[in-house]
Amino acid sequence: MTIAASLFDAPAADPALSPRIDAAIDRALAEKRIVGTVVLVAQDGRLAYRRAAGLADREAGRPVREDTVFLYASLTKPIVTAAALRLVEEGRIALNDPVTKFLPDFRPKLADGSEPVITIHHLLTHTAGLIYGFTEPADGPYHRAGVSDGLDVPGRSFADNLRRIASAPLAFAPGSDWAYSLALDVLGAALEVAGGETLPDVVRSRITGPLGLRDTSFAPPDRARLAAAYADDEPEPVRMGDHYAVPAPRPFAGLSFAPGRIFDPASYPSGGAAMAGTAGDFLVFLETLRRGGAPILRPETVQAMATSQISGLAMPGSPGTTFGYGFALVTDPAAAEVPMTAGTWRWGGVYGNSWFVDPARRLSVVGLTNTAFEGMNGQFVADLRAAIYAGLD
Repeated sequence: MTIAASLFDAPAADPALSPRIDAAIDRALAEKRIVGTVVLVAQDGRLAYRRAAGLADREAGRPVREDTVFLYASLTKPIVTAAALRLVEEGRIALNDPVTKFLPDFRPKLADGSEPVITIHHLLTHTAGLIYGFTEPADGPYHRAGVSDGLDVPGRSFADNLRRIASAPLAFAPGSDWAYSLALDVLGAALEVAGGETLPDVVRSRITGPLGLRDTSFAPPDRARLAAAYADDEPEPVRMGDHYAVPAPRPFAGLSFAPGRIFDPASYPSGGAAMAGTAGDFLVFLETLRRGGAPILRPETVQAMATSQISGLAMPGSPGTTFGYGFALVTDPAAAEVPMTAGTWRWGGVYGNSWFVDPARRLSVVGLTNTAFEGMNGQFVADLRAAIYAGLD
């Protein structure tokens, strides 16, 4: 029996969970903090909770369903990371390979003009010295170079964005610090060379295809099932439209979105942000990893993903947390101020998504919304976590 069949063929049933999670969802919708959501909770390999609520398109009155397709944003990262590690297993790349082995023209320099070696490991762990443009001031080097964060600038090619990234100085020497970054976009370009096919084909042949994730890809989703994108605002979230830039002084001010980017075939497949899919597909991916990785990865590879790969380095603004391959790891729940068990994997997506896997509790949770940033790191996420653990305990 496939993981998808074991999860979804039986109805979800956990009377302790349902009222608490329902209340968290209902409150977020009533207070107009989110527009729509799909929440799935699996424990012990079975679906313990499932609900689709709210609107996929508020203006059209279209409700969210379980098969609603959401823009994944950074949920793309662990999937592309898994594809990269599969290529490592195949011997096509090595973690200590220099990026120039695959991208000979990608040679960003330090501020002093020296050119350090950036490895595949550096890219996978966000220790390459790269950044995201939205994390720097408006007059920073990425802004001056016109670098795309992978969420905007429809029609931008891989070659164009790589050239722009490489023209900006590195923020630090590779391996000396940690910074959330465009590293997975650079990695995606390297995987195309290593795999001998496009990044979407690399991911399809090694991850989404073997797992039967038919609704998850870099390809344009069915418009009739795609959730419209919204952003936090008062008195209710605002629809993003063709282009949306977060205004100051809000968090993430200056971050730009182009929700229709996925429909432009000339847009490069951002390894950090360009996929779309359903909550169910992503839960199958997470449960595959939690259960050991077959058929996409070996157990020892999954163990490496779930082990800190940045020993001695801190993740700024994330106490009690470290980074593995593809996601963060909770090391000290009290310091991180979360109810999770130490060793929990977690990350999110800037369009309004969150997820976590608590291996000790045999628990996988996916909460997708169409509302940035509430659905990624707002009160809804905290309420959802609290409701789940209260129900379990």
